Amino acid sequence: MRLSQMLFVTLREDPAEAEIPSHKLLVRAGYIRRIGSGIYAYLPLMWRVLQKISQIVRDEMNATGAQECLLPQVQPAELWQESGRWDTYTKAEGIMFSLTDRRNRELALGPTHEEVITTIAREMIRSYQQLPVNLYQIQTKFRDEIRPRFGLMRGREFIMKDAYSFHGDQESLKATYQAMDQAYRQILTRCGLAFRPVEADSGAIGGSGSQEFMVLAEAGEDEVLYTEDGQYAANVEKAVSLPAEAEASGFSTFEKLETPNTPTIQSLADFLQRSATQIVKNVLYQAVYDNGITVLVLVHIRGDQDVNSVKLQNELTKRAEHFGAKAVLNLTVPDEEAQQKWATRPLPLGYIAPDLADDYIAGSKDIQGKFLRLVDQTAVELKNFVTGSNESGYHVVGANWGKEFKLPDLTVDLRTAQEGDRALHDPNQTLKTARGIEVGHIFQLGTKYSQAMAATFTNEKGEEMPLVMGCYGIGVSRLAQSAVEQSYDKNGIIWPVATRPLIMPSSPFPMSGTLTRWRLQSNSTPSSIRQKLKPCLMTVTSGLESSSRMRI
Repeated sequence: MRLSQMLFVTLREDPAEAEIPSHKLLVRAGYIRRIGSGIYAYLPLMWRVLQKISQIVRDEMNATGAQECLLPQVQPAELWQESGRWDTYTKAEGIMFSLTDRRNRELALGPTHEEVITTIAREMIRSYQQLPVNLYQIQTKFRDEIRPRFGLMRGREFIMKDAYSFHGDQESLKATYQAMDQAYRQILTRCGLAFRPVEADSGAIGGSGSQEFMVLAEAGEDEVLYTEDGQYAANVEKAVSLPAEAEASGFSTFEKLETPNTPTIQSLADFLQRSATQIVKNVLYQAVYDNGITVLVLVHIRGDQDVNSVKLQNELTKRAEHFGAKAVLNLTVPDEEAQQKWATRPLPLGYIAPDLADDYIAGSKDIQGKFLRLVDQTAVELKNFVTGSNESGYHVVGANWGKEFKLPDLTVDLRTAQEGDRALHDPNQTLKTARGIEVGHIFQLGTKYSQAMAATFTNEKGEEMPLVMGCYGIGVSRLAQSAVEQSYDKNGIIWPVATRPLIMPSSPFPMSGTLTRWRLQSNSTPSSIRQKLKPCLMTVTSGLESSSRMRI
């Protein structure tokens, strides 16, 4: 169509709600328009970009043998209750839109489709001879984000490609997982993006292993830790490392010291003139499980380290069955109001010792009467350490596990890896940091959903076995904005060739180098675009009637 006929309106000023460059540019250049909080309309130019990205995704998925389908966006609550994720998504994470129809039946707008696809598989896959199967779709997803922001990066409605594979064994799953890994690398390469695959936490999706694909950009919400040898990269939520060596303690005997006004690790280290690596920090958490049980968790970790809340939540989820539950609904550091519901007396906050007595908890049918005590490996290794005394204004020094304090039975990795740590695979390598935008995530789900939902098949021996599953998602609309975040300058957007909204006719002559990346300034108009492209189009001698009728 003629450019003069296209709905194309630009803005002079940045929109008030836009915080990052890509969001500002897409709105100002007339690609998207905000309709509500986290809800955007894709205007003609943006829709062309999304169609191009979708086609690249479709090409690479089809090349792996995956079959395209379309699943319902409205999903019955019973399927999510069957898998055990209804409370997790509606209460714990709270990201699923749920509603009730006129017959009082609970429904949800699909944030993901594991339950739906598993239902289909259990009704249609009967024999190992039908396996493996990989189905994918490209459609709109819905998530009730607490704080929608950054335009298409974190919206409440977005376009996503999600695929689900079914297998007879783990070897078959791993083969498809590797095929999806290569397909995702090819998709992002074809889209002209600089990216990094990283180890990742599986979150509410679950499974034994997962990998994220991060588009590198300063505005990225995720922190990536990696080594320069290319052998390791992980999301900070998942990353593991060797921390800096702890300094030797300057204390040789156990004693209690008055340490006024030292409720923080730094204030204590400064007062004692000792390194924070000699201190055992005791952090109190409150976990509420999906059956209503509250558990008080006491974490012991080296003073210079921070607790990774994702790792902690995963550890607590593993122990959910011990408390008759399936998932953690809420994990917080209890404030004074929360403490009033279970504390028998004021807690010595800032001065807690590893042996904080269980009688601080007023146990009941809804509150576990004992602290769940977890210790990080960094604290286990300390000798003659400094820690709290359970009395405000006092700490103890020269303490040891197995002598002054009992070492908890549960030793787990709870620390947050950080830049400068040594790598596990090679201590000579140190972790570097970068910001990234997660655009893709692949999971090895195993039998989590098939066992919960009784999706089985008959193997070669005639045995009934649960289907082994994989899940593979890529955000189409997020990928489009990521391309802008990674490629712009003071004049506006510079689209990679494969995703530019410009459709050029075929020509026996090479195009001018100025078209290897296609730029649209935020203050462009149809007339100004024609003028800028006119010199480039002079090299095209076929398939184009005039520069004023170029197609975009």
